[in-house]
Amino acid sequence: MNQALDCVCCGSCVADILVRPVPLAAAIGAGMMLKTDPLRLTTGGIACNSSIAMTRLGLKTAVLAYVGNDEWGEMIHRRMEREGIYSPRLLRHPSVDTSTSVVLIDPAGERTFAHYAGASCLLDKAVMLANLDLFARSRMMLLGYYSQLPALEEDLPEVLAAIRATGCRTALDAGGSGGFMQPLDRILPHLDVYVPSRIEAVHQTGQTDPRAIIDTFRGCGAPGIVGVKLDSEGALLSPAAGVYVEVPCVPPPGQIIDTTGAGDAFFAGLLTGLLRGLGVADAGCLGAATASCSITGLGAVEGIHPDRVIRVGGPHAPVQGEALMTTPRERVPAAGTPGPVIQPSTLVTK
Repeated sequence: MNQALDCVCCGSCVADILVRPVPLAAAIGAGMMLKTDPLRLTTGGIACNSSIAMTRLGLKTAVLAYVGNDEWGEMIHRRMEREGIYSPRLLRHPSVDTSTSVVLIDPAGERTFAHYAGASCLLDKAVMLANLDLFARSRMMLLGYYSQLPALEEDLPEVLAAIRATGCRTALDAGGSGGFMQPLDRILPHLDVYVPSRIEAVHQTGQTDPRAIIDTFRGCGAPGIVGVKLDSEGALLSPAAGVYVEVPCVPPPGQIIDTTGAGDAFFAGLLTGLLRGLGVADAGCLGAATASCSITGLGAVEGIHPDRVIRVGGPHAPVQGEALMTTPRERVPAAGTPGPVIQPSTLVTK
């Protein structure tokens, strides 16, 4: 079947209310009034964040997720359509409200969430298998978040195998604490890309060394690209057993405003690079550049534009359907060699 889509983004789909600045170092307490900037209503979750970012980077994306039959769900539908994302599979759940979050953001861009899990966590095996025709039209699918999809996780080995059988590659991101190695150990053999954050990966494996974490994933039969997002240290990726690619951190092109969704932005850039035919090192640098831009805007995607991604150091940036080389090759570390020393001034985390 002709694969007209580049990526289907599935899972967490949230209406976010962003509140900034909020001092998070001390308890707010009862009966207080905080003076803030104007509140912002936007979309969140990996299905929204990554699909918007990849579309802005020149890919054709679709979304498969649940929202509620409510005003929040209508807002998300309108946003997806406005961004040019194929959204007929953004499904309205008949009885459960849209997932929503209030995001409290401090002056340094760190955040705390008040979250209602809602409809998006009800995605299950039946819904995924009923949409195999959509995956058959796409080169890649991205699902998130592992540990926050209780209706789907035990069935993910079967579901991912069915998706890969259509010719669509599979990618997964984790969320929250990261969950545990069961059932992740049974899921990994069916993934083409898996790159959790450091906190998530440590919770999953009990290992603290990034190479040991990757080796643990390999020991479960992970066949594709695995890695760890390393906060201000960039990321460590592995395209094959025993091969490690250090991806340097990319300084942001402005003040850090909000780190919400930076991990989703990293995944968007990484997958965009891979789908454009870049090697793992170049694709990882594009992921780091995309995340770096993300944190300079309020919400996950306001800072993401192709020209900014080019400017801050992405090795390739899609412009009008083409990939434009912009970063000198010497900035891309060879597999298994240390990356260049860059001051840690950005985050590549969820």
